[in-house]
Amino acid sequence: MNRKFWVIILLPLVLLSGCWDVDEPERMLYIHGMGVDYKDGKYEVYAQIISFANTAKSEMPPSDLPQAEVGYETGETIDEAIHNLYHSMDEKVYWGHLSYLVVSEEVLKNTKLSPIIDTFIRFRETRYKIWVYATKDSVEEVLLVKPVLNKTVSLSKLSDPENSFKQESYVEPIDIRRLIIDMNEPGYEAKIPVVTLIDNWKSSKETINSISVNGVAVVTPKGLQGEILDDKARGLQWMSNDTKRGQLTFKLSNGEYISAIIEKVNRKIKPVLGTGDARFDINVNMTVYVSVIVGEVSYQEIRKHVIEEAEKEIMKTYEEALKKDIDIYGFSNVLYRENVKVWKEQHTDGKINLTESSIRNITIQLDKIASDRKSIKPTIEE
Repeated sequence: MNRKFWVIILLPLVLLSGCWDVDEPERMLYIHGMGVDYKDGKYEVYAQIISFANTAKSEMPPSDLPQAEVGYETGETIDEAIHNLYHSMDEKVYWGHLSYLVVSEEVLKNTKLSPIIDTFIRFRETRYKIWVYATKDSVEEVLLVKPVLNKTVSLSKLSDPENSFKQESYVEPIDIRRLIIDMNEPGYEAKIPVVTLIDNWKSSKETINSISVNGVAVVTPKGLQGEILDDKARGLQWMSNDTKRGQLTFKLSNGEYISAIIEKVNRKIKPVLGTGDARFDINVNMTVYVSVIVGEVSYQEIRKHVIEEAEKEIMKTYEEALKKDIDIYGFSNVLYRENVKVWKEQHTDGKINLTESSIRNITIQLDKIASDRKSIKPTIEE
């Protein structure tokens, strides 16, 4: 009796165990990128669905087949907008491949970033390694951009920014995990890269839109603090230990221009405490490479110009941020970690008072100047 009873109970479990509840890959739609706008009190979501059939085979999939398509819906909440989008989807959606999120300037201005972040990090399929961008352009157009040479969208600048950052470290990419940390640390500001559409690439048939990073949008839990764009943001790359490679161009005493490649940036910020508000000493070490030499130039002159230009860019970014009440170099956080007692005395809502004289000294040391050749004379002399 007992044996028959257990056979009846266990036999269905054996037959039903295994992969009976696993979804078939071909019956899934894979979300690769998301865009969110906010207009007239409603969320507008754009979902970029990627086709692995056209991206996984090679780096250059067939040009006549779309790699990705973008769907659109609206809703009173971000969840409602996403669920409205499900109405037009043929298959079940998998969120585990979500790589990047693009939000509009209106989202940041209306303090709607927090519910958007909550939606994605609390869903079990998504990861914290989701890159975040802001844009003033159409979110839909940004998601529709194809990589140059029709390379796979899974390796685009938006979904894989670290690769291009190694070559040109103008603005550091940020993922959701770092965004949350920065907005919860004293200073309570996070820098989101701002992307824009440009059409500086062409093929024999057409002009090609591409994505360009042109600055940062600084956000706080209260919304958008301000934006620092174009040349005004160039000082950021000399104030980050994550910078891999940057560039400085300056004019020599002989009237010629020269460009220097900067690598191995090592920045240290030291608070200087005394009477009154805290001030800060900045020390930056870097290695300089010069490839193109025009006319007579000495190492001493290159050294002098690199130091002057780097200092100028650091101060330009700082002064632009100061106009918008932005602690762009995180001085509040530095003081918090170095001397929490003084920070408690000087901060207001987590931020200390910053003025034009808050930077006491900038010291830039060049560990090495190399020309990639044995001399710094022109290869072909006149």
